Amino acid sequence: MIVPCVRSRFGRQEAALLVHLLERQGEGPAEWQRIVAERGIDPLLDHPAVARAILEESGVSRLPLSLVAYVLLRHGLLETGIESRALADYLASLFITFGELKRPYRIAPYDDREYHYLVDILSELSESRGRRAFLLRAHLGNLALWLSGFFPDWIETRMSRKGGPGLDYYEEMGQTGFALAADDPYARRESLDGLFREAAGSFTGMRRALNGFSDRFLTPAPVSPVDRVLRQVRDSFESRWLQA
Repeated sequence: MIVPCVRSRFGRQEAALLVHLLERQGEGPAEWQRIVAERGIDPLLDHPAVARAILEESGVSRLPLSLVAYVLLRHGLLETGIESRALADYLASLFITFGELKRPYRIAPYDDREYHYLVDILSELSESRGRRAFLLRAHLGNLALWLSGFFPDWIETRMSRKGGPGLDYYEEMGQTGFALAADDPYARRESLDGLFREAAGSFTGMRRALNGFSDRFLTPAPVSPVDRVLRQVRDSFESRWLQA
């Protein structure tokens, strides 16, 4: 099960590293050291100059993956209007955990069964009880978010060429998974009900933030540039329409 655990691990070392990057960008280190000492690392992580400094850093590959992932995903969420640090932490944890081989298709690292289709999770969920049912509900949301967030081009291409389900299907399934997980007694027991409820309500925004991250950093050269542009235009139009 994915839990938000990246942000809580940041401490003095990460703060000092970010202050050093800002210093190289011309930002005064003394002021930021005072802010971190008084208010913690969050104001530093949230500052737009930090994201710019990371992107402009020639040795970005030497920076801790968790730090880079959290900062870039946090600012991606802010651009979509999602201010929750917990969701940024959750996305960073998802990105790092599901980066392991076969992990996206298992409800837990120790589970041998793999689920490559969302419908397979639903099928077993109808027959499961207890903690396994809870893990399946959470994984339905996680896998839908992983696929639609990091592999939107694959989904769009399958939809246009093979009649596969589109992003709206993954959004519906992901929202359902997180909503079911939020209402599960195990979620309340582990204090995850609020997070899952927030994830269900913010699924579209999270998916778009992950799309931006994937488009820019993971797959900058798509197989079908036209499909990507059409998706980006559609998302931009829908976002403006909802804000109007």
